[in-house]
Amino acid sequence: MSASTEDNMFDLAIIGGGSAGLVAAKGAGNVGASVVMIEPNPPGGDCLWTGCVPSKRILSAAHTAHVMRTASKHGITSVEPEIDFTAVMDAVRGSQEHISHHDSVETLETFGVQVIAERGTFVRDGEIIAGDHTVRYRKAMIATGATPVVPGIPGLRESSPRTSDSIWELETLPERMVVIGGGAIGCELGQAFGRLGSKVTLVEAGPRILPMLGEQVAEVVGGQMRSEAMTVLENAKVTAVEGSTTDGTAVVIVDDETRIPCDEILVAVGRRANTANMGLETVGVELDERGHVIVDDMLKSTNNHIYAGGDVVGKMPFTHTAGHHGAAVVMNALFKIPRKFDHDNIPFAIFCDPEVASVGTIEGDVEKHHFDYDQLDRAVTSGTPEGFIDLFTQKGKIVGATVVGHSAGETINELTARVNNGAKLRTVASMVRPYPTYGEAIAKAANSTLSNDLFNDRNKLVAGKILDFLGKFDSAGE
Repeated sequence: MSASTEDNMFDLAIIGGGSAGLVAAKGAGNVGASVVMIEPNPPGGDCLWTGCVPSKRILSAAHTAHVMRTASKHGITSVEPEIDFTAVMDAVRGSQEHISHHDSVETLETFGVQVIAERGTFVRDGEIIAGDHTVRYRKAMIATGATPVVPGIPGLRESSPRTSDSIWELETLPERMVVIGGGAIGCELGQAFGRLGSKVTLVEAGPRILPMLGEQVAEVVGGQMRSEAMTVLENAKVTAVEGSTTDGTAVVIVDDETRIPCDEILVAVGRRANTANMGLETVGVELDERGHVIVDDMLKSTNNHIYAGGDVVGKMPFTHTAGHHGAAVVMNALFKIPRKFDHDNIPFAIFCDPEVASVGTIEGDVEKHHFDYDQLDRAVTSGTPEGFIDLFTQKGKIVGATVVGHSAGETINELTARVNNGAKLRTVASMVRPYPTYGEAIAKAANSTLSNDLFNDRNKLVAGKILDFLGKFDSAGE
């Protein structure tokens, strides 16, 4: 499928160098397609530079600090850690550097991918302008990701707030931080900075933090945060900001009356698709009301030659989703092998402490099977009894799950397989598992209902009669 360089025609032109674009580029290049990636920044996208990698590294440092402070629960003397914030951020950058070679220009070139470090703009069907380059393509993929939103709260933009993009530029640990938004990013980074020593106030306008999940999730996670001296305000709206973080005069005003002085403001209220000024209207690529590229089940846009993947489509915006988008685009766009993409049963994890993970259908016409971690031997013996597991079923089959607790992001993997395979509750309950492990909670949640169904008064009565009958013929010594 490769094209000669003379006619500058590519089998696949990708705009964007994040997870979706990288997987598509390597996959297409690996099978001999001619591929060009148009990306003005070092490849890697949000995950490597501003998202998953740096956030999980700083969370690890924060967890270590928390363990030191709470060691007394294990019979070990607790100590207040000395935080070298410069060293913490150096560790963050070290992790990025260690991982970045997988996504580097040099690595992409080994797959036969040509990289153009410019912004790309569609000028007509089959043609993209990128700096001084004119790129012709047979198929194209939009993988430009998304950018944090800074809402139009009076005075907020003038206060020099941080987002998940710019928080990594901090050189000193802020003494006081206000986090606006109680979603995944706000909870993860708010708790991380709190554990590192900042006095953190998290403000969520909705009725609870982590609003995409159930009320009990918010209670457990919010309770843990408050136990660590974080201030968590729910049903609270930031109505104005005065001053600036650059000169130490910033004051966040909540509900027109509560004034919270702070040194840094982290805005984590959502993200906007990067689709502006790309010439999409020129090639008939339609967007939804939030600016996401509209795609079908094959990830094809409203232009038959242009596909899209990753956060730019606004469906389950996670790195693992984006990677699978990239693989699907290669099959659908280049090889015409129909590969529908189902977003319904994609798991996700939030790496606050305790961790939160979920998959599938967790509300509506479902039956819930609940088990608390304070009854799980592994959690109790590890000193991490906070959390629970909920299994959701329809007609006895598992259709969804939510896990809150230690290693929830690992536990959800088995549950994702169970949901995708339509496993029955009885099958999960009967599987033999090592003791003591967190995985036992899955079986215990399943058994929480099955045991009640099995050991009811009617079944006990029937069992008693059977035992009496058999006992007449099987008495010892007769």
